[in-house]
Amino acid sequence: MDREVKNSFVYRVKEISAMILEINMKSSDDNPFAQFLRESHDSISSYSSETEWNRQSNEWLVRAFDKRYMYNFQWMGRPIIQTPVDMAAIQELIWQIKPDLIIETGIAHGGSLMLSASMLALLDMCEAIETGAVLDPKQSKRKVLGIDIDIRAHNREAIEAHPMASRIEMIQGSSIAPEVIEQVQQIAEGYERVLVCLDSNHTHDHVLAELEAYAPLTSVGSYCVVFDTIVEDMPADMFPDRPWGPGNNPKTAVWKYLGMHSEFEIDKNIHNKLLITVAPDGYLKRVS
Repeated sequence: MDREVKNSFVYRVKEISAMILEINMKSSDDNPFAQFLRESHDSISSYSSETEWNRQSNEWLVRAFDKRYMYNFQWMGRPIIQTPVDMAAIQELIWQIKPDLIIETGIAHGGSLMLSASMLALLDMCEAIETGAVLDPKQSKRKVLGIDIDIRAHNREAIEAHPMASRIEMIQGSSIAPEVIEQVQQIAEGYERVLVCLDSNHTHDHVLAELEAYAPLTSVGSYCVVFDTIVEDMPADMFPDRPWGPGNNPKTAVWKYLGMHSEFEIDKNIHNKLLITVAPDGYLKRVS
């Protein structure tokens, strides 16, 4: 099936899902779930005007980076350098989108790969329960594709020995190298619903090149998530040993990319909900 046709179909499915959600939210007051959704929606909508709360959230993140807070968590035994709030957000997106391919730049210890792979495994299980199909846990139509310029031997060994390994494929090389981009594009051709997460080199030029290469692979209705856009809002001396900082980071790349690509828009609702996120303005929804 042609990718544009696939995207059109997937987008229509998402439109229908959104309509169902809206109907649920407008259901009668005796529906507890509908009432819960309405209350949650109203709360989230109000958070953007909470100036002091947002300032405190940013201050908390400055302290968290300084104390390496994000390095303290694991997912299924592998370190995941992320905030718990963003982990929850990714879980929600995977459940909502139900992707069959997740593309991730940046592997590190593999925790993010495990988060994605385990969620895909749960999707497989839920589908098997709903359809009555017999599930082979090592065989899946879904995959996580991770790219990293340096997959260290001890990390590769641990990832490949993990129970989730059958759902993971890794490519070693620069995420913006032409041969790597071509390989990823070829793999993506076989999938209908694609979610993209960018979390490698955080300089403006690198992230912009990643966006140009991988954002187009995002299915309509799905997301391209750009992590560490928070760098733009951090003190100038926060990352003294890194080439990125205010004015040169993932957020500046996002702004540049969106100025040239109207098919994506920032999902402010996610940022408003999370408050404590390393990806403000980084949850990009493909709308066309």
